[in-house]
Amino acid sequence: MSNGQGTDGARQRVALYLQDKHPIRDGMEYARYAEARGFEAVWQAESRLVRDAIVPMAAYAAVTERIKVGSGVINNWTRNIGLLAATFLTLDDLAPNRIICGIGAWWDPLARNVGIQRRKPLKAMRETVEVLRRLLAMENVTFHGEFHHVEGIELDVVHGRREPRHVPIMIGATGPQMMELAGEIADGVVLNYCVPPEYNLQAMEHLEKGAARAGRSLDDIDRPQLIVCSVHEDRQVALDGARELLTQYLAQQPHIAQASGVKPEVVERIQSILGWPATREQVRQAMPLVPDELVQRITASGTPAEVKAKVREYLANGATCPILYPLGDVKMMIDTFADGY
Repeated sequence: MSNGQGTDGARQRVALYLQDKHPIRDGMEYARYAEARGFEAVWQAESRLVRDAIVPMAAYAAVTERIKVGSGVINNWTRNIGLLAATFLTLDDLAPNRIICGIGAWWDPLARNVGIQRRKPLKAMRETVEVLRRLLAMENVTFHGEFHHVEGIELDVVHGRREPRHVPIMIGATGPQMMELAGEIADGVVLNYCVPPEYNLQAMEHLEKGAARAGRSLDDIDRPQLIVCSVHEDRQVALDGARELLTQYLAQQPHIAQASGVKPEVVERIQSILGWPATREQVRQAMPLVPDELVQRITASGTPAEVKAKVREYLANGATCPILYPLGDVKMMIDTFADGY
């Protein structure tokens, strides 16, 4: 396929994912390049205690004109709900109708280590989405829940646009119950990375179940998916590039390891080597525990033809748009997918 066109003539959807791997000014250039090559969105992670998502999002929005800018994902515990709404109002002022709020339930041990007790995550997320959506609709909101208590607040814009803001709220879900909640209340779900394509089949069932509770269908829910992408003409170079990330990720986020079908003993061995935070030396020491088969199963890694084929597997199993996390040459990866997959 050429020019990014699908078989029906429509442009194939593709998005870029940036974490903390590159300087922010490099990320700004990648966002501009992705926009020029037809990508629909750039998503910024908020990962570990290293890079906030909001500052880079503002930077990408400021240097682009059409591409959407999403948080992939912020957590629903650390920002007061009034501040959260004001933040996305501000981003929408900078890039009207181009901002996406991706929000997730966070993870331990990081949350615990900064004093956050992630109790009743489903109820907490439900309250957050409801109040955030009402505030961005420019309502005056009084809400007394278990996690949010607001009394007669609104986004009191004096100098600016008073109309409701169109900021889709996407839940970053991994577990089945959060997936059902996303299907019920969110505009979409951000499907996680480092899972095999077949993970999506069960995810679709839970999304559909949640959607039915709200009188919706699966087609009403956007389903972009984070996908680690390590592309190189030399297949082994590509696999090694992904292996380093996987080693750290599987140790720090065991819920993803579980969803990936990684054996607990493998995770435990990796965790026994890696400290918190992990040093580069520890990661390299543990990398041999992550075999090529696992890298290929839960990432899109290899030659350009191989990574495109892998991305198609995720889409065939229910994802609507790949959000590609580039390891290695970012512009090469953008070019690889700019002409379709």
